[in-house]
Amino acid sequence: MCHTSLKRSSAVSNGPLAWLSAIFRVRDEEIIARVGLDTYMFLRLMRTMFIIFFVLSVLSVITILPANITGGGTATGMDRLTMANVPAESGKLWVHIVFFMIFVIWVMRTIFGELKVYTRLRIWWLTNPRHSSKVGASTVLVSTLPSALMDSDTKLSAMFNMFPGGVRQIIVNRNCSKLEKVVEDRNAFVGSLEKALTTYAVKCEKAHAKSVKKGVAYVAPKHPMTRTSKIPFKGPKLDAFEYYSTQIASLNQKICEMSGDKEQFKRQSSAFVLFRKQMAAHMAAQTVLDYKPFSMNSVSLDINPEDIIWSNLNMNPYDRRIRGYLSFAATIGLVIVWTILTTALVSLISIDNLKKIPALSGMVDSKWFGLFSGIVPAVVLAVLMAVLPMILRLLLRLEGIPRVSEVNLRLLHRFFFFQVWNVYLVMIFSTAILTVATETAKNPASILKLIPVNVPKSATPVLVYVLLLAFTGAAKEILQIARLVLRYVLPLLFAKTPRAISNAEKPAEFDWGTSIPVHSLIFLMGFSYSFISPLVNCFVAAYFGLFYLVYRYQFLYVYNDANWVTGGLSFPKAIQQIMVGVYISEVYMLLMMVAKIAEKVNANGIVRVVFTGLTLLLTVAAHLYINDAYLPIINYMPVRGAADIEANPKIATMFPDVMGDGDLSGDSLETASALTAEHKARLGFYAAYGSLVPKKLIDYVLHKVPSLLDPRRFISPKPGQEKTDIADEEEAIMSDESPPPVLNVQTTDGFLPMPTAHHYNDDNALGISARRSSQNTNVLSIDSANATQQMPMPPANLLAPGDHAAGDNSLSIHSYTSATELRQRRSMAPSASSMAKRR
Repeated sequence: MCHTSLKRSSAVSNGPLAWLSAIFRVRDEEIIARVGLDTYMFLRLMRTMFIIFFVLSVLSVITILPANITGGGTATGMDRLTMANVPAESGKLWVHIVFFMIFVIWVMRTIFGELKVYTRLRIWWLTNPRHSSKVGASTVLVSTLPSALMDSDTKLSAMFNMFPGGVRQIIVNRNCSKLEKVVEDRNAFVGSLEKALTTYAVKCEKAHAKSVKKGVAYVAPKHPMTRTSKIPFKGPKLDAFEYYSTQIASLNQKICEMSGDKEQFKRQSSAFVLFRKQMAAHMAAQTVLDYKPFSMNSVSLDINPEDIIWSNLNMNPYDRRIRGYLSFAATIGLVIVWTILTTALVSLISIDNLKKIPALSGMVDSKWFGLFSGIVPAVVLAVLMAVLPMILRLLLRLEGIPRVSEVNLRLLHRFFFFQVWNVYLVMIFSTAILTVATETAKNPASILKLIPVNVPKSATPVLVYVLLLAFTGAAKEILQIARLVLRYVLPLLFAKTPRAISNAEKPAEFDWGTSIPVHSLIFLMGFSYSFISPLVNCFVAAYFGLFYLVYRYQFLYVYNDANWVTGGLSFPKAIQQIMVGVYISEVYMLLMMVAKIAEKVNANGIVRVVFTGLTLLLTVAAHLYINDAYLPIINYMPVRGAADIEANPKIATMFPDVMGDGDLSGDSLETASALTAEHKARLGFYAAYGSLVPKKLIDYVLHKVPSLLDPRRFISPKPGQEKTDIADEEEAIMSDESPPPVLNVQTTDGFLPMPTAHHYNDDNALGISARRSSQNTNVLSIDSANATQQMPMPPANLLAPGDHAAGDNSLSIHSYTSATELRQRRSMAPSASSMAKRR
């Protein structure tokens, strides 16, 4: 079956709001099939946070806001809408306490429910044939091999054959830097040949059109000439086509000869182990593999060659650990330096400080300086915030982390820590902190009196920040102005060949490492002030609602994250960041209640402090339970789940009842039964909202509004019904693996369009070398205790993300299909006429 049609979203009809109906017709299981579990859990998180703050905003405006306004305090302006307007002796503070405790309990219940949903979905995703049939699903990357095992295939095979099903193949990585250099030289000549061919094809097209217009015989232009020397104007002139083709053929022959002798490449201390059973790979990842310190202590699951950082595979374990300590220390120092740098730059370009400069004192009163002071600080902050993730990524890569996805998962926490410190505490909350600190230094006994007055005042900057991001951030995300400009400007200016045009027009990838921490920060801001200043809830709800709509469209129609396949492992990390927001809100409420006692000691105030402290303790207990109960079953496949799937493989093809308490089960995705379709729709509502509200409430709503169970609500044109000619040819190839026909288009006057450099590639000569042409050549050769022959790798330009081979006949973690080759030919070899139009 071709998975391409499963990932293609249906076309959006005309109309300004047609995209909304299109994205909401897609069911949850279809979202997972099209864009993966990582994306689905992220969208689910955004939807959950929107619902939480929507309910918070409605109820807090009804209950807390009137209590604040009529509190009877002395606050003025916007502060009348906050808890600062409620005096310590007022009984209306109980409204805040009761409301606070109810919603903390609800949020914790929601977190429990979401983790339950995720654990069920992850087991289903791991065992679903779309994932489990990939070779990478049963492969582990083992780093820091000891020398005794690194040089012995027999010992490696004997050790890993201890796991169920045994080993299918073991690939020890090798240092192939010399071969990589030859491949790079060959690719450089291929690029030059493609450019020369494309330029010549355009000239031929123009000459042919001119000859037809004038009615004269077509005369082919002269072939382009080139020099062998890299120094300009030095060396003899040669026919470019002949010279480049000769060099490519020579280098292909050299590559073939070098790749035929794998023993010339030194083995490295890492290996890919391909198991016959997926469960064996998960068991190996959890097992202590060696009795020596740090030996084989790094094992990675679900291997994707495009996800590997090849330069980090041969790192000494002690070197990797020391680098980790240095990277963490550098991160702490970087956060401190960034705080000082940001504060200094913003203060330097303020009008008050510019007036102190004699040369600018006469210009400060100009209207242009007012514009300067309003725009430049924001630009400076934006630039600094954009540069920091690059530095953090570089530090993580230098630690020796072997995969890009692991770098991004680690970046989630580090960038979140920076956001909390530099954006929340320093840039937004700094005014209240400085005021409290300054007054406390003069009179330490006044700290408890200052907290209830100054902490609510910082709600206004939070409100402005959230409001700004809600509308400008969502608009920027859906417009994608920078990427839109680059998509059309770069090909026009720099892309001169079909390959370059195809690379320049690749869909964008979502930045998981920096986007999730930003949304977690907004949750932290909103929830920490939700009981102090209820208006914040309304803007945070608008923020998550807008971003949920935008992201749902972007992931279905814009983003391409084929290389980001972690099975939703970013979701538990986002949950941990949400817990930080819950803790900070509880600390705020506890400080506010303690400060109210300082104003006037009374029994009610003491009881309120006790209830708030008890809520904090219960949250800690619930968090410990989450870490003990859910985290161990998230990263790896449970043995019981694997046994259930092996006993009944049909379970893996069914969408699970994610809110159920029974064993693994599900409902078929394809059925014509109206009763089953209605039951599936009901299960869909359970899956979507069961973590937020009880099932009985969902049943009550569905009973009152039965139209919600109408299966026609989810009917949309299936992606397979909107196939292009490429999709049709792909399906034909998948059913019949005969080679695609070679197009030989020739005009009546003998004009034959020039071929692209794709036809100059010698597939047999490329062998296993070209697979690493753009990544590395550390795994070019294949070592196996079970295989007697070396398995050839496909060329790099014939591989696409997600291609895999199934069954025991495929012994390589890299594989391709004829459909992929057709897709690459169609995308990288447009007609000469289209190139002429582009020129």
